[in-house]
Amino acid sequence: GSDRWASAMPASVLQGAAAVLASLLILLLFRWYCSSSITGKGRLPPGSRGLPVLGETLQFFAGSPSLQLHPFFKRRLERYGPIFRTNLIGVDLIVSLDAELNNVVFQQDERLFENWWPESVMRIFGAESIIPSMGSFHKHAKNLILRIFGPENLRLVLLQDVQRTAQASLLSWLDLPSVELKEATSSMIFSVTAKRLISYDSSSSDGKLWKQFDAFIRGLLAFPLYIPGTAFYQCMQGRKEVMKILRKLFDERKKAPSRREKVDFIDLLIDTIKEDKLAMSDNFALNLIFLLLFAGFETTSSGITAAIKFLTDNPKALQELTDEHENIRKRRASPDAEITWEEYKSMNFTSCVIHESLRLANIAPLLFKKSKEDVHIKGNRRATWWSLQRLHGLRRRFAIVCWC
Repeated sequence: GSDRWASAMPASVLQGAAAVLASLLILLLFRWYCSSSITGKGRLPPGSRGLPVLGETLQFFAGSPSLQLHPFFKRRLERYGPIFRTNLIGVDLIVSLDAELNNVVFQQDERLFENWWPESVMRIFGAESIIPSMGSFHKHAKNLILRIFGPENLRLVLLQDVQRTAQASLLSWLDLPSVELKEATSSMIFSVTAKRLISYDSSSSDGKLWKQFDAFIRGLLAFPLYIPGTAFYQCMQGRKEVMKILRKLFDERKKAPSRREKVDFIDLLIDTIKEDKLAMSDNFALNLIFLLLFAGFETTSSGITAAIKFLTDNPKALQELTDEHENIRKRRASPDAEITWEEYKSMNFTSCVIHESLRLANIAPLLFKKSKEDVHIKGNRRATWWSLQRLHGLRRRFAIVCWC
């Protein structure tokens, strides 16, 4: 009898363990799907949290890039309205496509709301970067950037730099059977911004830095799965290589015995660190350079690509734009002379095309925010950081995404 009991015991233990695991799984699934749209403090917007752990991440990344509203948001706008909840990359989010709520968020920025970014984004851009920083860091960084890309440098240096780079790029395209416009304009703008930020000369280099940034961008909007062979892994490897190049350059500049004649953004950051104006670490400075290199060419190239697309679809606007520039060339003593500040300021229709293209393309449409306290809109609790429940002493909350 004892032998039979000993042999049966493992089976009963396994059956009991399986029952416990099944109960826990059912409980977790129940809590996931029923984390309730009604909390002890208010009602959440309609929506879905999707699959456990994954949420609705797979549906989001399945959408293809477009100048229109992202298909993921469009489908949920039609189903739930302009304010809805979802779960992406393991984060509970309130998505606002509502102009009124977005205006409230912008108006109350830094008082009721503050910047916030998902952990996967922070892994890409670096935990020590300007993204999570507030107040004096933003203000000081803005002042440094304006010293390089401000109106005075635009008038004296940048106009001619951009013209020469654009002419060289257009000439190089002539012998190609076809041109991938977004990639080509990205490379062109990168040449300009990298020269001003880190004195990087693309024409005399092997293009290694740009190639690594290109790998980084290709995986930027990929599913955040850090496994060799995935786009996200290639993105992180691209970032790693770029940071290695930037650190080497940064260290060489810090050790230089004297300041260079031509000052770039790295020089300004090193001066800031040496003068101890802010508690800025080397890592913070490197992540800021990385972020500016990315933002400087990626958003500009997206705007140029969109503008060309809109002009291609509107021959009348294209002809008026062409006429404006031809008239400027006719007034010159030499048609091929470099552009002047006065000519740039006289391009009224060109300015309209740029502003309208940026408005239509909306090249930076997403803003991540979190609120410092519960916020009521129209008598309903719609904003960020809705308390859901306590799990093992940790409060789970929602964050907000504003689509502008």
